[in-house]
Amino acid sequence: MSTKPQTRTTELDAQELLVDLVSTPSPSGREADAAAVLVAFFEAHDREVYVDEAGNVRAPADDAVLLTSHIDTVPGNIPVEVKDGELWGRGSVDATGPLAAMAVAAVETGVSFAGVVEEETTSSGARFLCEDREAPEAVVNGEPSGWEGITLGYRGFLDGTYVATSESGHSSRPDMNAIEEAMEWWQKVENAFEADEWRPIFEQVTTKPVGFDGGLGADGLSVEATMEVQFRIPPALSADELRELADSKLIEGTVHWNEPIPPVMESPRTEVARAFRVAIRQAGGSPRLLRKTGTSDMNLYADAWDCPMVTYGPGNSDLDHAPDEHIVLDEFDTAVDILVDVAQRLTEE
Repeated sequence: MSTKPQTRTTELDAQELLVDLVSTPSPSGREADAAAVLVAFFEAHDREVYVDEAGNVRAPADDAVLLTSHIDTVPGNIPVEVKDGELWGRGSVDATGPLAAMAVAAVETGVSFAGVVEEETTSSGARFLCEDREAPEAVVNGEPSGWEGITLGYRGFLDGTYVATSESGHSSRPDMNAIEEAMEWWQKVENAFEADEWRPIFEQVTTKPVGFDGGLGADGLSVEATMEVQFRIPPALSADELRELADSKLIEGTVHWNEPIPPVMESPRTEVARAFRVAIRQAGGSPRLLRKTGTSDMNLYADAWDCPMVTYGPGNSDLDHAPDEHIVLDEFDTAVDILVDVAQRLTEE
């Protein structure tokens, strides 16, 4: 196995990989073609690489740091073009830009790499990775933070399906039916987690109903209600605590909860965070420490592995999933240089 770089990539090589990946559609569940592009890139640079059972692209090497990002994107067709120093296309920001930057930095420094699947849906790739390998010494997860940004925290995620059934009856009757019970339960849940304008969103629970179906059952004798709900969980609260509180508001019905993703908040004083601050300053930037209100695969890595980690990557996260998604190529090149600098520092320690 070759772990040290055999040839040094150029900025043009890095941008070519980025354009190739953005030009290869990779919505969640259909990442195989983009995975093949990554495999070819690592093979061209004499690196061991394979696709695992989950569909992840794995290039094991020096585990002083694992560079990892997700291969999949959300759906959406944005014509791929380079204009005025910007690359336009679905995934250019979230997260094909960070993914390509990680791959190039891994080749240049000889550190481990993993491109994982289905981050936008089930995070099956990251879950498999956590089960299939031991913890590296450090992790850099790839998501857009801007080339000067270092993401240390994400809220967790919990979702579930509320289901209830009641006897049917004339609409003039005062008894609550399943639809009303569902609506009242959700109102109580929202009241329990009412937004506080004086606290940052990162420190609060966000509640969101994302689907509802209700009406007369197929047998004509019952009223049924089904509601899909989601929560974002701050680090001060566990998924179990949130679930218990939501269940305590039930009138009738039950909630079938899915496996949660725990929140994460990393220290800014780890060797990984320090390496990024130094590298960003040397590149002429002013490091910014970020906490994101969403959720990423770093949540899963932090729960499974006891090692320092951050999330980093080029791109403006305001353009995630947007119809005008695009990345500035100069920023992409700078982020590659910073990742190379960080990986070299961590392998020398």
